[in-house]
Amino acid sequence: MTTTSVEFSRSAAVPGAASGSDFAGLSRRIVAAGLLRRRPGYYAVRIALVTMAFAGGWVAFFALGDSWWQLAVAAFLALVFAQVALVTHDVAHRQVFRGRRPSEIGGLLFGNLGVGMSYGWWMNKHTRHHANPNHEELDPDVAPDILVWSRDQARAATGLPRFIGRYQAQLFFPLLTLEGFNLRVASIRALRSPTMKHWGSEAALLLTHIVLYLTALFLVLSPGKAIAFLLVHQAVFGVYLGCTFAPNHKGMPTLTGGARPDFLRRQVLTSRNVRGGVLTDLLLGGLNYQIEHHLFPSMPTPHLRRAQVIVRAYCAEIGVPYHETGLVRSYAEALRHLRRVGEPLRGPRA
Repeated sequence: MTTTSVEFSRSAAVPGAASGSDFAGLSRRIVAAGLLRRRPGYYAVRIALVTMAFAGGWVAFFALGDSWWQLAVAAFLALVFAQVALVTHDVAHRQVFRGRRPSEIGGLLFGNLGVGMSYGWWMNKHTRHHANPNHEELDPDVAPDILVWSRDQARAATGLPRFIGRYQAQLFFPLLTLEGFNLRVASIRALRSPTMKHWGSEAALLLTHIVLYLTALFLVLSPGKAIAFLLVHQAVFGVYLGCTFAPNHKGMPTLTGGARPDFLRRQVLTSRNVRGGVLTDLLLGGLNYQIEHHLFPSMPTPHLRRAQVIVRAYCAEIGVPYHETGLVRSYAEALRHLRRVGEPLRGPRA
């Protein structure tokens, strides 16, 4: 059995799932290698470079003025926004700061003010994802909101998910152009939740981002160019961000009901690593080491490559499948999975 495009049934048994010591054994090796130690120098340089790119993009925007060349600036800033979002991700996992308070402040500044995404909303969603990756009832990332992730979801789909589910493999990348807008809409909606922590700070920083962003666009550009800038910026941002996260779990085994392997297997079997060098690490923000990141969420990004060698060897020792592929093939696997689970919606009865 391969680890791709497989669904666990409610009664599925995972070999060794009852063992609670496998992760402890791996953790001892990781700690002994010093891979959970902080890397303040790395993050100081990374945050400085991202901040300089962010500021440089806006300096170029104001210097260029009312020109169609601004669409190139929009594309550049979209890439920078995604890098800011990746820094926010690391801050949220306390890879950057040791304490909760500095992490929250950093998350609010980079997330809410920097890219217009609610840090509190994203933290709630992402925490649930890490606890139960690819679990259809517990992981919000595989909820059938627009796309369907299993045949059971496809059979139960109604409305827009049912229509899109028929062609979701073909529509996946075009839909990513809307992800930037979706993040902002979801963030604003989340402000109505009574469980939102730091509501005032979240709302004020989100509003500040939106006002400054739109004021800059319509102050410097003509209305037509401003709208074109906004569309290009948000579309490229959404595609880049989506392409960063899509290889991680899409097309990997999904869990349902009571199928709950132990922690190590729950993280490894549902995650996919992406092979590559320094450029891949940079483009994907270290999330190409998704297995290691899920096993050790607070591990600093520069340690993930070294941790991979230990984790892969350990999984081979205990007989746990470890899935790793190239970047292009990771997208192909995800798209094949989307096409396969949408089959019930394309059949004669559908």
